[in-house]
Amino acid sequence: MTELNYMTGFGNEFETEALPGALPIGQFSPQKVKYDLYAEQFNVTAFTAPRAENRRNWFYRIRPSVIQGDYQAMDNGLIRTAPITEAIAPPTMFRWSPVEIPAKPTDFIDGLKTMAANGSAEGQAGIGIHVYVANQSMQGRYFYNADGELLFVPQQGALVLHTECGKLAIKPGEIAVIPRGIKFNVELLDESARGYICENYGHPYILAERGPVGANGYANDRDFQYPVAAFEDLEGNFELVAKFNGNLFRCDIGHSPLDVVAWTGNSAPYKYDLSRFCTMNTVSFDHPDPSIFTVLTSPSGTPGVANIDFVVFPPRWMVAEHTFRPPYYHRNIMSEFMGLIEGVYDAKEHGFVPGGMSLHNCMSPHGPEAEVFEKASNAELKPQRYENTMAFMFESRYVISPTKFALEGDHLQKDYTKCWQKIEKKFTGKA
Repeated sequence: MTELNYMTGFGNEFETEALPGALPIGQFSPQKVKYDLYAEQFNVTAFTAPRAENRRNWFYRIRPSVIQGDYQAMDNGLIRTAPITEAIAPPTMFRWSPVEIPAKPTDFIDGLKTMAANGSAEGQAGIGIHVYVANQSMQGRYFYNADGELLFVPQQGALVLHTECGKLAIKPGEIAVIPRGIKFNVELLDESARGYICENYGHPYILAERGPVGANGYANDRDFQYPVAAFEDLEGNFELVAKFNGNLFRCDIGHSPLDVVAWTGNSAPYKYDLSRFCTMNTVSFDHPDPSIFTVLTSPSGTPGVANIDFVVFPPRWMVAEHTFRPPYYHRNIMSEFMGLIEGVYDAKEHGFVPGGMSLHNCMSPHGPEAEVFEKASNAELKPQRYENTMAFMFESRYVISPTKFALEGDHLQKDYTKCWQKIEKKFTGKA
């Protein structure tokens, strides 16, 4: 992995400069900025948002962002944006095998494929769920998303995200978030890469509340890492691609847009190592709700009901007494889209593989497959270490609608629901 320096602390008001004195002191927009830089404010919340929720940066850059060509529409490929209207979303439980790495040269933009979405990007509520598959770095291309912030969940291959704020190196087991509107370029450090993207149309991610847990645990602020300023002073023929109001557009640009020499603010890309998540679990009986594994959340207008929760199921101890330990059978008002980074998920020992996905929508029943139920019902309840696993879930208050690509592609496991058909009737009427 590339060795990079970072600043730490979730949502801090950072300041960083790649050249000494490039960052103005005491004001944001002086008449002249050192090194003849241009001051540019970047906002992802309204100017008048409450101070605790206000997110903005000041960039000090070689050229202002307005120096670019006109946009032309591009082919959206397999990228879709909510609301999904190309296919009807049934309440069926779905599972998919991993999307294959392409044989032809494919970068991050060309390798984006939308699996599902909900809400409305235009209404600034809901999410888009994508996979990315790539075998080459973005060459002379840059990208930004005006529709939502992007949560990267790598499953295969390490990446360097070159952003306006600096560089983030991420690998499987880590995540990164790029705020809405931030320009970036994706460099592959391995021959190929695959992973998941959650595009958040709603409130920017915040850390989950701890409640009665107290002051520590879960995801700790100090473990989130932010880039230090690093700039590209490059001239040439480049392409800037934008996702805007559900469609892709491109424009010519005669220089690298990653030319920010210094910046200050609290709306920057960040990364997090999932192994640092401090898991809480039962030490007596019963299976806690998966909300105790929430890393990041995008709140909605209803307290406690998330636009999107990002939940992880990392290695951990299971010690529950006289308790069925895998997730219980349930139906839920929330909709759940799961992925697997590595290993095995305890409720689905077969068919759910790294790079794969499943969708259990609002009120659709789900739970352990028949074989897992029998095994867990008769297992010796000694302390057990869940070691070889890292699953995650995008959980949302809105119904998640699969795309046509997801419903008709070869990677759809059409026999998924058969995993429950062997569950036997055990009722005898006798105690």
